[in-house]
Amino acid sequence: MGVKVRMLGVLKRISGKDEISLDLSGGANLREVIERILEDIIGLKDILLDPELKDPRPNTIILVNGKEIGLLDGLETQIKDGDEIVLIPVVHGG
Repeated sequence: MGVKVRMLGVLKRISGKDEISLDLSGGANLREVIERILEDIIGLKDILLDPELKDPRPNTIILVNGKEIGLLDGLETQIKDGDEIVLIPVVHGG
């Protein structure tokens, strides 16, 4: 099963890639895809995941096939062959 993951902004800069392709055998949900990305590109962990919640949603807008995951099943959204996931970092400060 092939999935395309696009990274924008600081995620692109840190990973050195604007797009990666993942081969996921047997299907996966979005949480598993993100875990796989973090295994492959270790430098993203501190940027992608909220340090307290261990969740990417406070720091990243995540789209699956153009739809924000809040409109889907969140991190439990089932990813299918040919899906496109886009990770957009949220820029905020205090």
